[in-house]
Amino acid sequence: MPSSAPHHVAVLALDAVLAMEVGMPFQIFTAYGDVGYTLTLCAERPGPVPTTGGYPVVAQAGLEALDTADTIVVPAYRPHDRAVPAAVLDAVRRAHARGARVVSICAGAFLLAEAGLLDGRRATTHWLHTAELARRFPRVDVDPDVLFVDEGSVVTSAGVASGIDVCLHLLRTDRGAAVANRVARNIVAPPHRDGGQAQFIAHPVEPAKPGSLALTRAWALERLAEPLTVTDLARHACTSERTFARAFVAETGTTPLRWLVSARVDRARELLETSDWGLDRIADASGLGTATNLRIHLRRTVGVSPSEYRRTFARA
Repeated sequence: MPSSAPHHVAVLALDAVLAMEVGMPFQIFTAYGDVGYTLTLCAERPGPVPTTGGYPVVAQAGLEALDTADTIVVPAYRPHDRAVPAAVLDAVRRAHARGARVVSICAGAFLLAEAGLLDGRRATTHWLHTAELARRFPRVDVDPDVLFVDEGSVVTSAGVASGIDVCLHLLRTDRGAAVANRVARNIVAPPHRDGGQAQFIAHPVEPAKPGSLALTRAWALERLAEPLTVTDLARHACTSERTFARAFVAETGTTPLRWLVSARVDRARELLETSDWGLDRIADASGLGTATNLRIHLRRTVGVSPSEYRRTFARA
């Protein structure tokens, strides 16, 4: 829910933290204008924290930062199967118990599992570690095939780059589609990789021609109001429908039609936030066709009606 009060994010760095994952929340939540967040890098104690990149990051605070954080992000660390200090686990448990949202990137899920926060919940991690997570923590419902899982107060994401996806998802949830899409454009990231898309695992899939499908997706995003079909997309990519569909799934983890629906819903969300248009006009402009379709797809995607969404995210 949008709020005038800043949303405070504490990024928790354990020794040998993945440097790239530490930087993701800072880059996404603060680097492109004020979108209502403040961030603190914390650790078991303040000071330098070694990273896997061969250089340290400096934690501004110790575990006390978790006591007031609205969201806690736990990046991966190595080795991921080492015992987490009891003080860290206790601090994370206390924060979650008082209502903080706890988010893991990659193998950071092992800390959440060790703290007991994933018991009885769906969760994911890097595809290399999903079987291990399920074996070590049998009370966790591990989903190996998704980019992230949002269980409300606990959110887990897959390997490394999916940390970008989950941070954009949090931004979209907290601040709306228009803000999330603007940040995605600024960091040159795809705005339409929802959590149910597949992880990019090492299957022997023949790659598509470099850049061809990215260009086709960009072309489609400019024409969402048109009655696009898979035939249209394949024709733009200069390939057969069967080859196009196979390459599209290999590259994005979802089908062309599902991707189109997701893109159209995202466009409808932006229009609900930034315009005073009626539902029929928004449905037409986003390619969803009718107000009824808009209601169905929006509720399926975000769980609310268009009027509820507009009340929540419309600009003042």
